[in-house]
Formats: sequence, structure tokens, C-alpha cells
Amino acid sequence: MAVYTRINEDDLNLIEKTFKIGKILSFSGIKKGIENTNYLIRTKNKKIILTIFEKRVQKKDLPFFIDLMFGLSRQKIKCPEPIKNKRGKYIFKIKNKTACLVSFLKGKDKINLTNKDCYAVGKNAALLHISAKKLRLYRKNSLSINSWGPLLKRIDKRINKLSGNLINIMKNDLLDIKKKWPSNMANGIIHNDLFIDNIFFYKKKYYGFIDFYFSANDFLAYELATCVNALCFKKKKKIYVLDKNKSAQLLRGYQSVRKLSIKEKNNFNTLCRGSALRYLLTRSYDYLNTPKKALIKIKDPKEYLDKLNFHRRLNSFKDYS
Repeated sequence: MAVYTRINEDDLNLIEKTFKIGKILSFSGIKKGIENTNYLIRTKNKKIILTIFEKRVQKKDLPFFIDLMFGLSRQKIKCPEPIKNKRGKYIFKIKNKTACLVSFLKGKDKINLTNKDCYAVGKNAALLHISAKKLRLYRKNSLSINSWGPLLKRIDKRINKLSGNLINIMKNDLLDIKKKWPSNMANGIIHNDLFIDNIFFYKKKYYGFIDFYFSANDFLAYELATCVNALCFKKKKKIYVLDKNKSAQLLRGYQSVRKLSIKEKNNFNTLCRGSALRYLLTRSYDYLNTPKKALIKIKDPKEYLDKLNFHRRLNSFKDYS
């Protein structure tokens, strides 16, 4: 979530006229995240999230995201639910960009997750995977391994100022990861961006997931690899290192609902390396190309270089569990 597109009272009046949400009392931009513009809208009786789609989100993918959130909500998976306008449509235009409204999910993200929290996230990621399988939806992952090479070519040598020879490091890791990347593993719809600010807690307990705009079909275990990278590292002497207690609880929670296969376990290190490289690449690109006027906190690519380096020293599933 972020703010690239600024809105005004005329835009709010348009929303009031086309949606049955009542009088809008206030709105504020949400700075967290990096992909789309998001506002918190307050009416007399409720809070609503306005998302304006930017950058990597393609219009043709929006029905998938809407149907996914709607379908998961109907299966009692806690997530934002899309809101229809008076014409029965979910998608509309604002500032010549595509947008939607979704319900506000109560609770908030936690700065630091406990081992118990990691168990709950793993368990609920598995429940999401099982529920999503019933929806018969499909979207190709636009940021799968096949996209990393073209993305790397769009990152110029200015990024080497962050860390010497970073371009070549990413090239070498990509070559090795592609050689080892598995095939024919359990596949389905994954959230694909389960970072700490997309996981909400209420009264100190897990409550739900938000921001499904990277969701796609991919290896189910790849979701867990991303969760390990996003949730299970800590800083030690200014370097990110794995907190094995957290990763073990995350994996245990997941497997309390869905057991991982031998093949998934044998390829887990490669999936973790791949996920770390994917975020190193996108963060590096955004670091060089985010507009200065955007209300956004640019995320440090070096965090994911540390994580990539750490995974390179591991091999077995036991290193994580």
C-alpha cells in the first residue's frame, strides 16, 4: 500500500454518488506498502479502503482479485470484501485510473511476531490455500521465476552503489536458482505477498490477511518461502539472520493443516533463495525508479541481499524446521 495518486473532494463526491456508503466524513492516505495507492475512507457507520491500481497491476487481472476476495470471504477466510456500486460493479475509474472499494478489516499489523504468531500465520496460510482451491480461479504469476531475468535487465549499474557488484551477484544467483528450480509440485492460488503489514491481528490474536493484489497460481510451498523471508529473520550485528524458532513454528503451523511433500521439503531452500531474489530485484528496481513525489517509504534492497546470502549457506529443510 502507498500513495502515488492524490484525490480531492470531487473524487469523493463521485464515490458518494455511485456507492451506497453514505456521507464520507474524512479520508487519509496509507503510506505502508509500495504497489498501489490506498486511502482509508471514513463514513458515519464504517471504514472503507479505496485502492487505486498503479504500476504492476494489469486491468485484466482485477476480476481475479475481486472474485478471490469475495470467494474467500464466503468461506469464512478473514480478508477484505469487495464493495459493489449502485450498478452492481466492483471496478470504477478515478483520476483516469482503475480503482475499487473493499471493506475495512479490523485489527492491525504487529511490528514483531512471536513464535505463536508465526504458527498462526502458517496455519492460516494453509487454510487459505485449501479454501482458494475450491474457487476454480486462475491467474498466472506475473512475478514468477520467468520474469526475474527481464526485470534484472531493467536494473542499471547505479544499484551497485548500495553494494559493490550487486548486478553480478543477482545474475549469478538467478542462473543457479533457475537450474535448481523444481517442477510438478503442489500448485494453487497463493497470497504471494504475506509480509508483516498484510497480516492483521486483533486483541493480540491473528485475525486476517489483506492486500491480495499479487495473488496468483504458483507452488504452495513458495508462499511459505516468502513467509520465511518476510517474517522469520532478525537483525544481528546489522545483518539479517534466520530466526529458526520462528521459521519452525511457521512451518509447523502450516503442516497442522496441510502436510508438505518430500519434494516440497527437498526443494525448500531453492524456493527460499528464489523468493529472496525476487524481492531483491523488485526492491532494487523500485529503489531506482520510485517517483520522488510519491507518499511512500522506499524499502531497502540490502535487507534481501542479506537474506539471499544467508540462504545460500543452507541446504536442508531441517535448517528451517
